[in-house]
Amino acid sequence: MSEQINQEYQKEKNENETFLRKSRENAAAYEWQPDTADEDQVRESSAEYAYHRQGEYTLDDYYALPDDRRAELIDGVIYDMAAPALDHQTMVFQIVRQLDEYIDAHGGSCVPFASPVDVQLDCDDQTMVQPDVVLLCDRKKAAGRCIYGAPDLVMEILSSSTSRRDQTLKLNKYRDAGVREYWIIDLKQKRVIVHDFEHKSHPAIYGMDVPIPVRIYDGKCQIRFDRFFARMEMLNSGGEAGGQKEKDIG
Repeated sequence: MSEQINQEYQKEKNENETFLRKSRENAAAYEWQPDTADEDQVRESSAEYAYHRQGEYTLDDYYALPDDRRAELIDGVIYDMAAPALDHQTMVFQIVRQLDEYIDAHGGSCVPFASPVDVQLDCDDQTMVQPDVVLLCDRKKAAGRCIYGAPDLVMEILSSSTSRRDQTLKLNKYRDAGVREYWIIDLKQKRVIVHDFEHKSHPAIYGMDVPIPVRIYDGKCQIRFDRFFARMEMLNSGGEAGGQKEKDIG
């Protein structure tokens, strides 16, 4: 009897080892090694992605990502997104604030959004982007869970992990999808590149020392960056002046 038990145990052990070996081989076969130019792309090493390759992902995979994981899906490829730095978030807030103030003052109907907001850019199941700033004028595209289709204005703030993608891949995607205007904001160089797709004009390059006109408002709305630099100066000083002011207000 003991010999029979040993034989059954050995048989089960061998089957388990075979199963584990094949699982590891399958995982290795589907593992994606990132190119040095796109190190922010998701590496396919977890079991839940063992049967997909980059370029084959869909919205089902995108929505299956953990809630605390920021990512974009572009043409079936998943890209990881690092948490934004403080200067990045400060810039986003100041831009959205100025857009909102202009719209309120002039009774406009467009709505500004700050990331994270999902944009199903191509209205298909292979692309979902999260621009830093979005201005939506066709409110029928507000689908509840996301913006369905191309917004009117998109702004991206460059970072080391997204710079190349924002200036090449996403630029072409926004243009082809029907975005009217696209701003690329470079904090390091203190400049803004404005692509006016609607009028098919050449890109305009501005320094941050001057107000920059929003083309879809015929330049009547202008984004100023002095507020941004004032906030960053306060943060870099250690917040002492800001803390004192909060005490005075309270």
